Amino acid sequence: MTLSKHIRAALAAGAALTAVVPGSTAAVAAEPLKIGLSAPLTGSQAVVGQDQIDGFNLALEQSKGQLGGRAVTLFKEDDQLKPEIGAQIVRKFVEKDKVDVIVGMGFSNVFMAGLKAVVDTGVVAIGTNAGPSPVAGAACAPNVFSVAWQNDGSAEAVGQYVKSKGYKRVVLMAPNYQAGKDMVAGFKRFYQGQPADELYTQVGQTDYSAEIAQVQAAKADAVFVFYPGGMGVNFVKQFSQAGLLGKLPMFSVFTVDGTTMPALRDAAVGSVYGAMWDAALQTPENRQFVEAFQVRYKRVPSEYAATGYDAARLLDVAVRKVGDKSSDRKAFAAAVKAAGTEFRSVRGPFSFNRNNMPVQNYYMFEVARDAGQIVVKESGVALAKHADSYVTLCKRM
Repeated sequence: MTLSKHIRAALAAGAALTAVVPGSTAAVAAEPLKIGLSAPLTGSQAVVGQDQIDGFNLALEQSKGQLGGRAVTLFKEDDQLKPEIGAQIVRKFVEKDKVDVIVGMGFSNVFMAGLKAVVDTGVVAIGTNAGPSPVAGAACAPNVFSVAWQNDGSAEAVGQYVKSKGYKRVVLMAPNYQAGKDMVAGFKRFYQGQPADELYTQVGQTDYSAEIAQVQAAKADAVFVFYPGGMGVNFVKQFSQAGLLGKLPMFSVFTVDGTTMPALRDAAVGSVYGAMWDAALQTPENRQFVEAFQVRYKRVPSEYAATGYDAARLLDVAVRKVGDKSSDRKAFAAAVKAAGTEFRSVRGPFSFNRNNMPVQNYYMFEVARDAGQIVVKESGVALAKHADSYVTLCKRM
């Protein structure tokens, strides 16, 4: 059985894997690096979690099962998009599995639920799907990072873009949890106008007919939405079926992306979204990543796969810095922070801000039809090397 098959089998079983390359002096010289990887792997958001794991695993396979010259032991857990489960997973990783680093951390509500245990123990944690505003601000900590985004960032980029296009009556829509509130706040911060309405829906909601009717009643000239994963598929399809897509401009974040496009197809044509990454980006690192991911998994990667991949590449640099001293949590956190300016991200420019949130570009993308094919086109950089709006509230670092 090949190394990659060993890794896949272990991940599928939710078991621990020690990946040791025969003849590797680094693997013999140091204990395996223990990594706890958590994500939603069941339910409507399973595709989001699976892409993070597949992206991380691809980078691990490319480095022959090692990070920073050390063999890797992976522990994978499904947080089920439930905060209480996420908190239990963090405790398991720290107390039972004795991990050196936790990667993933789930959606913002799950991330926040496990935060206290992460901060109290000092274990290094790297989010690949969230950057809650409290963690960027007053609750920041030296050992807590996001290699994904600060939640507001993409929404701030879209707010800037929508403002530049002169839209005056915009309805804002999002699920009623931390990330939803962050997205709306980010949009308003850069849009700087008075929204026509703000509509908050239940996490996991599937029927948006009532809210779509409210959008129509508001006589909006545009709508901004944040609905990741399955929520996005349901909303965009219903918005299109109501005859609004193409008539009422729809701007989004984490709604139309690599996880939802296979299901949306024609329903997404005409929509515009902001993101820190897309498969359409033409950086050399991204072209190589997208090609490798498609060969390996037979599908186009999403931003979640990109952040998982970057997390592994970041750790590769950080572990080389810290060597076999990853059990020194302060030293390991410092190595991760320094690695942020050295590893080559698939998204282009990247570094960690003082609060351990990314400083990165945010781009605009449009879904269009070209010669009968549905394509995503980059429309330019909306915010270049953008820092989040909460760093001044971070006093711990």
